[in-house]
Amino acid sequence: RFNMTTIEELGLLKMDFLGLRNLTVIRDALRMIEENHGVTIDWAKMGYDDPEVYKLIADGNTKGVFQLESGGMTDFMKNLRPTCFEDIVAGIALYRPGPMDSIPKYIENKKHPDNIKYVDPHLKPILDVTYGCLIYQEQVMQIVRDLGGYSFGRSDLVRRAMSKKKMGVMLEEKEYFINGKKADESGAAIAGCVANGVPAQAAETIFEDMVSFASYAFNKSHAAAYAVLSYETAYLKCHYPTEFMAALMSSMAGDAKHTADYVRNCREMGIELLPPSVMKSGRNFTAADGKIRFGLLSVKNVGTGIIDAII
Repeated sequence: RFNMTTIEELGLLKMDFLGLRNLTVIRDALRMIEENHGVTIDWAKMGYDDPEVYKLIADGNTKGVFQLESGGMTDFMKNLRPTCFEDIVAGIALYRPGPMDSIPKYIENKKHPDNIKYVDPHLKPILDVTYGCLIYQEQVMQIVRDLGGYSFGRSDLVRRAMSKKKMGVMLEEKEYFINGKKADESGAAIAGCVANGVPAQAAETIFEDMVSFASYAFNKSHAAAYAVLSYETAYLKCHYPTEFMAALMSSMAGDAKHTADYVRNCREMGIELLPPSVMKSGRNFTAADGKIRFGLLSVKNVGTGIIDAII
């Protein structure tokens, strides 16, 4: 067995695949929506900009919404009141130990964008999408490229050195970032911030900010992939709540606590829940006529064999 570092040194690509229950929920909800409404939802042909979806998230109706249903994250979204996809991406990246310290600043800057201040104007095109906050590893890489004149490859090495707190490498790179470096056998020339019109003092402050942040920085690509599922689950809950909640509760069959939470949420949304029926229930929760019928699998001590026989 090789660890990830060895795999990398061998020139191989390591990939992590997550088996997410939420993907099954989305699939089952889409199937029921097609059966009940004749509507085929194709995410590839949709934008992620429906204001009704962001209102649902901002109102805290996030039970079953991927990554956003914990109490803390729900409160964060209610305070933030997201209005665009970027807000969800940033929220997912921020809500973890370390970056959480930036949450008040992010919320404040979103509400009062005129008060945002940048150490140097060169940072504005990079940080304006996150209201002046440094949130993503990709932003660290873009700063050293655009301000310091680094190559794509070398910017990734800097990101890695910062995240692993390699002090020797960082001290060396700080000098290159501020004042540049001539080409040699170790790599191409680096222009440096000063040559690119960034004052040395500002460049030093920016580098120190990146160092203090980078050890817990998050990949924007990772957060964005999560945010896609957040939006899709929120969209289904917003526009097809009956089918979504039926699929959600089916995925939690056998988990009495979560099922009870979701049943309570259905009642809060005004969705009627019909009791189990040997004549009408299926194995899972089913949606019909704006109501949800309990599935037989959620009846205690009823096994799959007898359920299949009844059906």
